[in-house]
Order: sequence, then structure tokens, then C-alpha cells
Amino acid sequence: MIPIENFLILSSLLFAMGLYGVLARRSAILILMSIELMLAAVSINFIAFATYLDGEAFSGLVFALFVITVAAAEVGLALGIVLRLFRERRTAYVDAADSLKW
Repeated sequence: MIPIENFLILSSLLFAMGLYGVLARRSAILILMSIELMLAAVSINFIAFATYLDGEAFSGLVFALFVITVAAAEVGLALGIVLRLFRERRTAYVDAADSLKW
């Protein structure tokens, strides 16, 4: 059995890369991809802790499926906003979205 420390290290690396991407990038699409990395890290943590604490309970899997569902909804909504921003301003940089006026 793989020790839980390996999963925690993988999850922390994914989360750190996602956090760096959110803080350092200007493109809205790259920021969305970084948020997805962070959500994947959280899902790995949920599954790892659920398996480590109680191998037969599905609570971690249910939370991971919930995170995946929320991530899919977030991507759909955010891509709609990014498309609207691109149509209005001809750029996908978040600096151009300084106001939400139409």
C-alpha cells in the first residue's frame, strides 16, 4: 500500500502550482486552468484521507465527486464570462476587466 505522505506531497505540489498560476498569470483561461489544478489537489486529499481513515467508507469519494461537479459548473460559468469579456474588449486578460459595466 502506498503511504499517505506520497499523496499529500503530490497534492501539495499540485496546489502550489495552481496557486502560483492564479497569482502570476494575467490570462483568464490560464487562471481557470490553475484553479482546476487546485481543485484536483483537494480531490486527491479527500480520497487519500478517506482511504487512509476508513477504507470501506465512501465519504471521501462523495466529496471528490462533489468537487468535480462544482469544478464543471465553475468552468462553464467562467468560460461564459471570459467569452463575453473577449467579445467586448478583444482580450482575455483579467486586467481589461476592471469594470463590469456593459
